[in-house]
Amino acid sequence: MVSSQLKFTSSSLPFTPISSSKPKLSTTVTTTTIHNVAKNTIHFKPLYLSSTQSFGFASAKLRKSGTELHAYEADRSRSDSEPEPEPLEINIGVPSEPAAQNTKIGLYFATWWALNVVFNIYNKKVLNAFPYPWLTSTLSLAAGSLIMLISWATKLADAPKVDFYFWKALFPVAVAHTIGHVAATVSMSKVAVSFTHIIKSGEPAFSVLVSKFLLGESFPLQVYLSLLPIIGGCALAAVTELNFNMIGFMGAMISNVAFVFRNIFSKKGMKGMSVSGMNYYACLSILSLLLLTPFAIAVEGPAMWAAGWQTAVSQIGPNFVWWVAAQSVFYHLYNQVSYMSLDQISPLTFSIGNTMKRISVIVSSIIIFRTPIQPNNALGATIAILGTFLYSQAKQ
Repeated sequence: MVSSQLKFTSSSLPFTPISSSKPKLSTTVTTTTIHNVAKNTIHFKPLYLSSTQSFGFASAKLRKSGTELHAYEADRSRSDSEPEPEPLEINIGVPSEPAAQNTKIGLYFATWWALNVVFNIYNKKVLNAFPYPWLTSTLSLAAGSLIMLISWATKLADAPKVDFYFWKALFPVAVAHTIGHVAATVSMSKVAVSFTHIIKSGEPAFSVLVSKFLLGESFPLQVYLSLLPIIGGCALAAVTELNFNMIGFMGAMISNVAFVFRNIFSKKGMKGMSVSGMNYYACLSILSLLLLTPFAIAVEGPAMWAAGWQTAVSQIGPNFVWWVAAQSVFYHLYNQVSYMSLDQISPLTFSIGNTMKRISVIVSSIIIFRTPIQPNNALGATIAILGTFLYSQAKQ
């Protein structure tokens, strides 16, 4: 909120006659102090409005009725006997830029979390009725690729200007993204959504280990200490899980490792390439789809898909088709929003948002699917997520 002052006076502005045949306006101008207000606010100079009713000219005296308004700066040569008019204070509300930016970030986070929760719910519904994670993963990438291709073709979004070197740098990122995506889907087809995300909260531990032993990076002591609650919490949650499944557990672990390499390849290979977050993820989805499709056909195949689809439709009904469409579309949307948010916020803020997102998914899935959970299991999840938060703080 910025307060500015507007001063209004009423006086005469005479023209002093001189020897020249042309009249000349005589004014007295002095400078005023311009206050430097906070950044991103509107600056105002004092404004004086004067009514003039008479003008002196050399040849004649012209009188005008009515009021003319002239803006000029304050005349400090005013006679001491003439009283200074009282300023009229008017408060003008100007929205501050930081507040608007915080609101924008809040909307990004709320949208990101909501889309992620909806995706996980429909993804689990589909996998419970149709246990074919390779096809389910492929459909998720296909939906996102189709959405973006249509957006580019119809000019709803600007198509990225990329070349061969961009796709070459993106290739290892797409490989890691594909592996991580399929592994996470396999995990959720075998265990509860909450358990998959508890194990996936251990991703920072893999990030530090890979960066330390493969890339030779070093970290402060507090970073290593923050890994203890992450590892301990995940271990406690795993041993106390009522419906533990080794394939589901290993799927979540492989997903962690794959996404760590995805981030590493992305930082190294994509540095200096000016592509928006939305278009970057769109290109990543298209390339990942091309990589995943032949493997999905080889591992599961159309014969298994046809039989499974018929069984699911006969048990669920037409709603099953909507479940598949929803999980595919919402997968793309939540990832797209997360990449778009990276353009607006710092890595620390993104890490904190990712931690809070995981909490929302775990809690909502437990409530919706009525997942049985023991106190020690809940304690392990809490410790692991707290460790993830501490890691994001210590990393900065």
